[in-house]
Amino acid sequence: DQSPDPTSITGGALRAPSVTAGAHSLPTPATKHISIQRQLADLEKLADLSEGEFTSAVSQNTDQHVAAGRKPCPLCPEEKFKACYSHKLHRHLQNLHWKVSVEFEGYRMCICHLPCRPVKPNLIGDQSSTKLGAHYHCIICSATITRRTDMIGHIKRHVNKGETESRYIAAPAPKSSHEVLKEADTDVQVLPNYSTPQKSDSYFNPKMKLNRQLIFCALAVLAEERNPLECLDAFGATGIMGLQWAKHLGNSVKVTINDFNENSVTMIQENCHLNKMKVMMNTKEEDDCDETTEEGEENVGIIDVTKMDANIIMHLRSFDFIHLDPFGTAVNYLDSAFRNVRNLGIVSVTSTDISSLYAKAQHVAQRHYGCNVVRTEYYKELAARIVVAAVARAAARCNKGIEVLLAVALEHFVLVVVRVLRGPSPADDSVKKIRYLIHCQWCEERIFQEGNMVEENPYRQLLCDCHGSMPGKTAVELGPLWSGSLFNTGFLRRMLFEAVQHGLDEIQPLVKTLICEAECTTLKQFSIHGPASQNKQEECGVFIKTPDTAADYYVVQGKRKSNEMSRNTGKRQKSENNAEHPAFYYNIHRHSIKGMNMPKLNKFLQYLSQAGYRVSRTHFDPMGVRTNAPLAQFKSILVKYSTPTYTGGQAEGPLQSTEDAQAEDNVQAAVADNACLVSGCRGSQRQQVQTALPVMSGLYCSLPQ
Repeated sequence: DQSPDPTSITGGALRAPSVTAGAHSLPTPATKHISIQRQLADLEKLADLSEGEFTSAVSQNTDQHVAAGRKPCPLCPEEKFKACYSHKLHRHLQNLHWKVSVEFEGYRMCICHLPCRPVKPNLIGDQSSTKLGAHYHCIICSATITRRTDMIGHIKRHVNKGETESRYIAAPAPKSSHEVLKEADTDVQVLPNYSTPQKSDSYFNPKMKLNRQLIFCALAVLAEERNPLECLDAFGATGIMGLQWAKHLGNSVKVTINDFNENSVTMIQENCHLNKMKVMMNTKEEDDCDETTEEGEENVGIIDVTKMDANIIMHLRSFDFIHLDPFGTAVNYLDSAFRNVRNLGIVSVTSTDISSLYAKAQHVAQRHYGCNVVRTEYYKELAARIVVAAVARAAARCNKGIEVLLAVALEHFVLVVVRVLRGPSPADDSVKKIRYLIHCQWCEERIFQEGNMVEENPYRQLLCDCHGSMPGKTAVELGPLWSGSLFNTGFLRRMLFEAVQHGLDEIQPLVKTLICEAECTTLKQFSIHGPASQNKQEECGVFIKTPDTAADYYVVQGKRKSNEMSRNTGKRQKSENNAEHPAFYYNIHRHSIKGMNMPKLNKFLQYLSQAGYRVSRTHFDPMGVRTNAPLAQFKSILVKYSTPTYTGGQAEGPLQSTEDAQAEDNVQAAVADNACLVSGCRGSQRQQVQTALPVMSGLYCSLPQ
């Protein structure tokens, strides 16, 4: 007589009954072990049994009751993993059970930590009686294997012997269905490994949603200027971006989705049918596309799906809007994009090679972009200017210039949207804006190099005196970079209007920040006012003008533009291009003073504005300040409105009068210089001495006489 297996009690009807130690043959169990499931959701459903049979069984065996709202792991004992809430249990099952499972015919054999009885038949049919730890249950012969590699080899031996029919599977397992994701009212089917580009033919990244919405707004603005609009998504993958264009912009756009991978093209066609779109292959409609729509439903639009290299399709056809989003850098496709793009068209480039652009792999940036980069406090804007410089050079090789409409650099990507200006004169003007940057490695002051003549002392262009006070070579030459503006205010205002019209709430704060950054002003001071005859919509302090008629936008047909349209375009560009914003920004934390409390960022922006400088926040850095103030003035204002840490709740503001402060600064500088001359300290230590003197003097004055 043997005691019953606790795992057979815990698993209930879902788990196979145990086999006695003296058996000579393995009986066919009625059901499979609970560690063998099809999907992760099926494994999570087992935890819901804690309210019924599972809880009662656990209570009988462990004399412990599961707390209300908490669920135990169905594959771990109570002493190994205690009952927890659903979100933590989901991570536990996914990371410790599902990711280390072994797949066979649509089923997953997950790792099991329960005290199961070992089932390992030997040559004579007997079983071993050793105690098991973590193990797998074979879906074919019920054997318990401790290591994953041994389990994979065990399954391969079954396959080599022809023993592929599982005792738990009555019929062959169907193919795993594609997962359907929804974004912006657009449904797309994705493969199981859609989030891993190396393992999936159709890569889909949910974190790039912000990027897709920005590109959609840019296309919507261009669709108001010319109609119909031919646009290309050169790297379709799942086709989500092109489907959103066709679904929300309708007949104003003619969408072409291209991909070189055959499986991706098949997935794009299925997603078109899923969203009730007609598919054009080789300029001919599919015969079976109407069969996919239900009765009484009409197709929303027509999408041209092509299978060829992105360089080839951009050489063969002309487009008004081209979006490039390859895996990694896009420099290999820029020449083809600018060769046939129409005049005043738009080219958007998404670069995901952030390791090279963000100065983590400097040799790769030198190889791809021909730029020398180092890690700076403004590295994200530096990355955007590197991409724009590469775009400008590629356009100039095709006798075209560019006008940068927006440049966004976030955690996962760098997005650049430019308008194409045909002709050698715009090309020359664009190339002239590609210059080198002189960067001080001590104080991080920076300035674009002036002229092309070799100077005897290039350090004179910097506004700091670090070269005279610090030893060695203090500056480095970065670039070549784009030195012009990164934003077009008028285009961003129209993008904000399109975002409000289409209900894209997630990108509206970002676009508002870009507008303020383009004008180098704060949000409270920024407003767009129009005449009374125009409709106005207020959104978070920003007034958005909506034209009454469509006559406010010009229409472009064909490659060449008429004289009237050319004059209208010149007027619009002059009105939209205000004074260029200052290049780069300062991080307030990088220039903070030890032992001093900084003012709040919004307060500090007001102090800089009151001092007569242009100032705004930046999307590149949440603690960054874009201003035309030199670094010395930036630091002096920061010091002026910082308070010592020992004052506690003292109000922000100057600590003393201007005359007293100036006299004390002169005394402190003299004392610090004398101290540094005696001790031989360097520039950074000298700054610490000067910083510590006000605090020491304040402590001395507070002592009783």
